[in-house]
Amino acid sequence: MFKIFTGYHLVDSYHEWKREHRKSKNPLPLKAVKIGVAIAVTLLLWFLPASAYGLDGLNEIEQRVIAIFAFAALMWLFDAVQAWTTSLMVVVLLLFTVSDSSLWFMREGVEKSSLVSYKSILHCFADPIIMLFIGGFILAIAATKSGLDVKLAKVMLKPFGTKSETVLLGFILVTAVFSMFISNTATAAMMLTFLTPVLKALPADGKGKIGLALAIPIGANIGGIGTPIGTPPNAIALKYLNNPDGMNLGIGFGQWMMVMVPLTLVLLFISWWVLKTLFPFKQKTIHLEIQDNHVSDWRSKAVYITFGVTILLWLTDKFTGVNANVVAMLPVGVLSILGVIKKRDLEELSWSVLWMVAGGFALGVALQESGLASRLISSIPFGSWSPMLVIVGSGLLCWLMANFISHTATAALFVPILAIVGQSIAPQLADMGGVSTLLIGVAVGSSLAMLLPISTPPNALADATGMIKQKDMVITGLIMGIVGLILGYSLLILCGSKGLI
Repeated sequence: MFKIFTGYHLVDSYHEWKREHRKSKNPLPLKAVKIGVAIAVTLLLWFLPASAYGLDGLNEIEQRVIAIFAFAALMWLFDAVQAWTTSLMVVVLLLFTVSDSSLWFMREGVEKSSLVSYKSILHCFADPIIMLFIGGFILAIAATKSGLDVKLAKVMLKPFGTKSETVLLGFILVTAVFSMFISNTATAAMMLTFLTPVLKALPADGKGKIGLALAIPIGANIGGIGTPIGTPPNAIALKYLNNPDGMNLGIGFGQWMMVMVPLTLVLLFISWWVLKTLFPFKQKTIHLEIQDNHVSDWRSKAVYITFGVTILLWLTDKFTGVNANVVAMLPVGVLSILGVIKKRDLEELSWSVLWMVAGGFALGVALQESGLASRLISSIPFGSWSPMLVIVGSGLLCWLMANFISHTATAALFVPILAIVGQSIAPQLADMGGVSTLLIGVAVGSSLAMLLPISTPPNALADATGMIKQKDMVITGLIMGIVGLILGYSLLILCGSKGLI
């Protein structure tokens, strides 16, 4: 997490809380049991007779991939170690046990054609989607260093005046806009920094401050739906949808926004109505004071221009012909050569997020190159399943899991499998928007998972204000989850059937 961000102290406190929460939830004996169970299940699946799986012709490499997939799922579910650690371990296991550069005894008696290319696994760390995220991170760092984020927040909140209910709407919308391009965690920390003095000044017996505190995580979580870089699950879904060797749908940055931003706006206004209804203000006016201590110089102006040009190119990628992943390298190159981004800034990139995403990609590579994907398609009668059941069922299950484990981990588990399922029943899914509805639905479901403080970092940061009772978060999270899934799938089915995404 970038230490230069406004409100970093809140993020630092969150990570400390997360460590303590993991320790309290996983005392050493319990942690050892959870890891032991994950290893035991993995070994069981590894050494079971192939006939026990009921998949005709299952080979040894495919069986190992199943075992490693189960290891990832259990470790992410148990939360015994940090999610990115599990992701890295998955990559290491794949390299040393199923790749064409694995240990010699792992390759003995195995058909070479079933081995996974070690280069394909390692390429996951430099996948174009990873570059897209790096470009987003660089823009975020530059915006903070130049004061662009504070300036924008001040300007964007000003039109909402001083009436309490409109200030609430302002915080929801502005938080959402920032979270489309900047880390949800960093956005929530920055906006809570601006909001903290307001929360302290509001009447102690009023409910309005609960709504204001909840506005930040709701805005951050829902806002992330709007762009491919808003949250990692979006990028994971887009990776499979645009894979030239797979579905190759060519969904662009602007095309994604054209469909998802309207959904985001509708959900944000609904959340505003929910918050102001459940938590009415006792004080009718709120006066915001946002201090901007940054001095504009030529470097700041360069950041403003680069930021604007990058977003413009992202929005018009279908017209310019320049891929969004390529556009992401523009701010990296320009801001580095101008001296805005320095070596220390690169060290502060959220590498854990990048590794987490890369680990999910590696699981997908193993499924495809080992032949397990085609084996599942030919052995399991996906075609007899109801398309509605596959789409809605996967979305609900994803939303439920993402409330308790990392959103990125949830997408990393669901998307590779659903990509296989989707391709095998593509004709049946056509009337419901196609495979894009299935995979993007997982991303939307992940972003809408915000029932508990542990569900997302923005939730935890808001909970740390002490203004929110857990039942308040559960009620609003449940309402927005149900409404969001209904509207999200309705829009995806409509737009997908019209060929808009």
